[in-house]
Amino acid sequence: MNIQHLSIIKRLFKDYTIKHVNKILTAIIFSILIAASTSAIAYLLDPAIEKIFINQDETLMYLIPLAIIIVFFTKGMSMYFAKAIMTRVAHELKADVQKDMMRSFVSSDTKFINKAHTGKFISNLTVDVSLIVNLISTALLNLIKDSLTLIGLIFVMFYQNWKLSLVAIIMIPLATIVARSLGKRMTKATRQTMESSATFTTRLVEIFKNHKLIKSFQNEKFENERSSKDIQSLKEKGIKMAIIFIRNTPIMETLTGIMIAALIFYSGILIKNNELEINNFFSFLAAMMLAYQPVRALAGLNIAINQGISAAGRILPIIDKENEIKENLNLPNLNIKEANIIFENVNFSYEKNEKKVLSETNLDIKGGKMTALVGLSGAGKSTILNLIPRFYDAQTGEIMVDDQSIYKVNLFSLRKNISLVSQETTLFDDTIRNNITYAKLNATDEEISSAAKDSFADDFIQKLPNKYDTVIGENGVRLSGGEKQRLSIARAMLKKSPIILLDEATSSLDSDTETKIQNAVKLLTKNKTTIVIAHRLSTILNAHKIYVVDNGKILENGTHEDLLIKSKIYKNFYEKQLKEN
Repeated sequence: MNIQHLSIIKRLFKDYTIKHVNKILTAIIFSILIAASTSAIAYLLDPAIEKIFINQDETLMYLIPLAIIIVFFTKGMSMYFAKAIMTRVAHELKADVQKDMMRSFVSSDTKFINKAHTGKFISNLTVDVSLIVNLISTALLNLIKDSLTLIGLIFVMFYQNWKLSLVAIIMIPLATIVARSLGKRMTKATRQTMESSATFTTRLVEIFKNHKLIKSFQNEKFENERSSKDIQSLKEKGIKMAIIFIRNTPIMETLTGIMIAALIFYSGILIKNNELEINNFFSFLAAMMLAYQPVRALAGLNIAINQGISAAGRILPIIDKENEIKENLNLPNLNIKEANIIFENVNFSYEKNEKKVLSETNLDIKGGKMTALVGLSGAGKSTILNLIPRFYDAQTGEIMVDDQSIYKVNLFSLRKNISLVSQETTLFDDTIRNNITYAKLNATDEEISSAAKDSFADDFIQKLPNKYDTVIGENGVRLSGGEKQRLSIARAMLKKSPIILLDEATSSLDSDTETKIQNAVKLLTKNKTTIVIAHRLSTILNAHKIYVVDNGKILENGTHEDLLIKSKIYKNFYEKQLKEN
């Protein structure tokens, strides 16, 4: 075990184990009783053989069997309580680690979440956490229980005959050598298995997420083949890990066989020389046979420890991860007056060495007015929206709201004043009521109803079987695109933020639904500072100012009439819209 492994174990003890130390100490007490009763079982064979079978003592003929029953009962009850306590500890530890991971995921930067696939995080949260819990609880209990049992049985062995005991304990260092060798292979196999598990979980998430897409392109066979490869890889890694795990069985069995044969041979010599009684030999043999189980368990314990440490090495960096965008409640609250927004020479790229997505971007967005962003896909429009609530931070430049830098006010107050309505509507697998109130968890029924009516969502909600208590499925799968958008708008209305960020997407809707959404947007954005990524002519015409964005730069800005004259890109966009209509 190297310094890094010791550091991980120390960290796990400090953060997760120490709070359960009283329960663990109680489990240790029961472990001592297990060790004592197991040793007593082996010891009782000595008087049982001598007093009952040789001396035929009638009194002890009743007392010794009674003592054996009591010892076995004590062992059984102690085993139950020790495992019950550590099972509770295990589940509490699992919950603690998962809570810390969930806290990290929820507070993580958008950049971090977008970098890795959901499947990897799910694998970390389930499989890796289970391995850590196994290390802290099960492995810890077994280490204590089996070590104490082994010590007790070795004491019985030495009490019966020290010469035989010296021969028997040779098995312990041999078992340790076997365990160390297998442990190294097991660590590598575990890492490969976890990687395969994460890959399979990723594939599973992708299939559920894109189920309709798979069917529409008739790619069921292709996905089955890809999944089969992942399952096959996971199967092979699992078999490899299991084979390594049980590889010590024939070795340990062979060592035990050799040891017993050697002991029987040597015992015959000692008995012949009157250095060992038959009753002492059977008691010794029982102790040695009982010692086989803890020796074997301790030999395999190294594998569980390596698995847990390896899993902790993947999880702790997630829990410890430092966010680039941090909340600082000591900063002042954002004080909204007119909700003017200014971008001053803003430069941004998603990765340091990548091409700039925004370059020397300057915007002057008037409070209470609608500002539209027009440009080709990938021009940088969505990035502008993402920088305002600080989902990402610009590398250089300044973003101001009413002359207050968004980097010098606390994050909570900034986001509290902003509502985002995205074309990729995000809903929870929950009721309509709970999806709307996500913007304001303590909203009254009147507030919910008002927001739904203003967004024209109440029309379709009243037709649903359970109305506001209807569960809408994962990301609103049971609703149409227009219905999902109206719920998203209702949520934004309930928040009543002075700044609205709107990624408008009505091009795929029928005219009636589009009209309802446009009317809802008008109510939502009335007298609000609104930045809209424009897809439709109606939005462009109503905008107070329009910015033409191309390749991360602001090329032109002005009113609709101004841009028709001075911007070729805007004119082409406008004419294309006319043809489509």
